Amino acid sequence: MFKPPHSQKESNMPKYLGLVVLVFFSFVLGWNVGVNHAGRSAETGGGNTVLGTESKSEMVDMNLFWDTWDLLGRKYVEPHQLDAQNMIYGAIHGMVNALNDPYTSFMTPKENKEFQDSMQGTLEGIGAELTLKNGLITVISPIRDSPAKRAGLMPEDVIYKVNDETTENMGLEEAVIKIRGPKGTPVTLSVLRKGHNEPIVMKITRKTIKIESVDFKMDDGIAVIEINQFGDKTKEEFSKAVTALQAMRPKGVVLDLRYNGGGYLEGAVDIASEFMEKGKVVTIKKRNPEEDETISVNGSARMTNIPLVVLINKGSASASEIVAGAIQDNKRGMIIGEPSFGKGTVQEVENLLGGSSLRITIAKWFTPDGHNITEVGITPDRVVERTVGDIEKDNDTQMKAALGYLREKAQ
Repeated sequence: MFKPPHSQKESNMPKYLGLVVLVFFSFVLGWNVGVNHAGRSAETGGGNTVLGTESKSEMVDMNLFWDTWDLLGRKYVEPHQLDAQNMIYGAIHGMVNALNDPYTSFMTPKENKEFQDSMQGTLEGIGAELTLKNGLITVISPIRDSPAKRAGLMPEDVIYKVNDETTENMGLEEAVIKIRGPKGTPVTLSVLRKGHNEPIVMKITRKTIKIESVDFKMDDGIAVIEINQFGDKTKEEFSKAVTALQAMRPKGVVLDLRYNGGGYLEGAVDIASEFMEKGKVVTIKKRNPEEDETISVNGSARMTNIPLVVLINKGSASASEIVAGAIQDNKRGMIIGEPSFGKGTVQEVENLLGGSSLRITIAKWFTPDGHNITEVGITPDRVVERTVGDIEKDNDTQMKAALGYLREKAQ
């Protein structure tokens, strides 16, 4: 009999996320780091599996799986193609994809390593954030200064083809695998964009991309802080930026979260806590209501009295939306730009045997006033659009609006 490789859980140490997908290219997440094991919801016995909840159990006959495995092992015409490990990975991918949740996914050891590298600020590919929206491979945002950004890829672009292959029946992970690749190699994307009758074809050369979590500068007395993702180094980099800016005594702060697809949830709490002396940041609602929690600021505020504008757009997702929602509901600052992406869920990463991992949606999050922003996003206090023409002419209408508002406040 064709036997599967040994497979079992390797670690009890999960990570919580609240993000989207960075296609190494990247999987966008938006997450929180956790240390408590969520527990297994399945117990095996013989040929059956019990999928259980507190109120309901369902017996699943696993003999169908093993019969199929056995038939392939005995009859498939090219037995040298029967790679047991890849078949296990494929079965797990199929099981997870059956949930129809684009944020719950299985990652092979290679995918998991690339994802972890991206959260540390290093990735290889074209530099964009993707999700599966209405069954379509959709761009959340290109990463700043990436090949995707320079090629003109934009939020809400639908990737219709990768090279000559249509994405019509592709899952998100399959599309990511086809788009990413070694630095220096090209990939051709055909994208559908609102307002264009014909697909836009882009040939993009992949490269190694180093993402700096935080950039900052002074603009005529106004501090401009850009957060590109909420990764491993964001808290440290943001703290250094605040220390440097305090010495310059800014008249106001623009917190630019545009094209930020998210990251660790605790990073969002840290950033919001720099601007708010007190108040709620986010409420997390889990499967078991007894585990729900409301997270407030952590008492580290250093910029509570400075006028604040938060910039968001369609590429702002997850952890970015948590920060914007906390600032808006606590009336700490002005939100300017376009409605954000709308990702109101939290994921947990479970490390598995051999370096693979499972990312699971384990909660929904709500703004301090109780709003669930899923598929709706954060609506700015002042809506300012930036058209394709503005982008092509490098006319940043949203930044101009933010700086103008703060200069009026400073008078």
